[in-house]
Amino acid sequence: MTARFGTDGIRGDAETELTTDLVVALGRAAARVLGAGTPFLVGRDTRASGPRLEADLARGLAAGGAPVLTAGVLPTPAVAFLAGELGGPAAMISASHNPYRDNGIKLFAPGGRKLDDLVEAEVEAALTAALTSGGAPGSAPVPEPLTGAGERYVAHLVAALEGRRLDGMRVVVDCANGAACEVGPTALRALGAQTVVLHASPDGTNINAGCGSTHPDDLRRAVTAAGADAGLAFDGDADRVVAVDERGAVVDGDQILAVAALDLQARGRLRHDTVVLTVMSNLGLRRALADAGISVVETPVGDRQVLAAMEGHDASLGGEQSGHVVFGDLATTGDGVLTGLLLLDRVRRAGRPLSEVAGVMRRLPQVLDGVRLPGRPDLEHAEEVWAAVRAIEAELGADGRVLVRASGTEPVVRIMVEAATADRAASCVARLRAVVEHALGAGDTHGDA
Repeated sequence: MTARFGTDGIRGDAETELTTDLVVALGRAAARVLGAGTPFLVGRDTRASGPRLEADLARGLAAGGAPVLTAGVLPTPAVAFLAGELGGPAAMISASHNPYRDNGIKLFAPGGRKLDDLVEAEVEAALTAALTSGGAPGSAPVPEPLTGAGERYVAHLVAALEGRRLDGMRVVVDCANGAACEVGPTALRALGAQTVVLHASPDGTNINAGCGSTHPDDLRRAVTAAGADAGLAFDGDADRVVAVDERGAVVDGDQILAVAALDLQARGRLRHDTVVLTVMSNLGLRRALADAGISVVETPVGDRQVLAAMEGHDASLGGEQSGHVVFGDLATTGDGVLTGLLLLDRVRRAGRPLSEVAGVMRRLPQVLDGVRLPGRPDLEHAEEVWAAVRAIEAELGADGRVLVRASGTEPVVRIMVEAATADRAASCVARLRAVVEHALGAGDTHGDA
């Protein structure tokens, strides 16, 4: 097996790594662990490889005894929501914000929840066994389509605003040529927003290509050109969003979390006055929450880590700087469309422009870098590195933050520094990079952050 089994399943090059044998075996494993005999919902994004992977997965699921329901092209959070309604397991065929050549299969436990560590280990073991045993299933089954899947999800999104509307708001939405091309604009229009739509003509190869949440420049230009109130940019599977204010400035996940946390707190809906963040969340967000008396639970990077901590601390809000935001009372995973609608709802209720609403936090300059190594780094015993980290932390004091960590997926040490000015943050990063290279024997590849 060459594709990497990760947090939610597998991801890799669709042609060379996600082979038919591998995907069929994963289907058999998923059916065995997550519920043979239980209808298994399968959705996908707009990549050209999606239909083939859907057919292969359906063969494996059927061979494992699981009937298959297909949701068609829908966002990952829509598949999770529908799995919650149906009470069964699900799979989403997507590689999120990656280029079209990549694809992946994310798995959800019954009810639309991410797999916990024990279940993930069971699926991985069953996958290994299925690959070892071989045994091709018979002819491909004909999955049953789930009637009205998109309409059911849009109704859920509209209901999240509890009867409030977005009438009169002008919104530009960048669908990344991905899974939200239909449901994103439909939900906005159902709530009364005047909608300008970008990058909603998928051809199987243009998903995330110079557009979406990782490339918001087109959206920034379109918002100012249209005189819009705001813009929303999703990624390929629409589980994340970044916004653009009326001036064309990006509003990232940290700022969205600040707005949401203070709003939920004011309405008595922020359970335990607690928000779950990752180590990458900006110091400005932490300060804004602390000033409001809101506690922070910090996790490693990854929405799965956030979800686990939210469940463990009974928190109603969590998320990442990248735009994965989880409203725990409304969704079982990050949902870019839902998050965008709730942000617009807050702007509408505030009666102020998004630039002012997002001003509840001041983002400190944050500089990122990555040091590529010949092999997996042994940071734990790199005392020279940690001495340098402690020295810079002492220099920055309360006006900055340092994070040095090993990548979980490649031989790279990631460095992040926040400081009062971008120049000071960059200077500190350069110092740390030199120490890491000296201590761990790095090559000369820059910009891996």
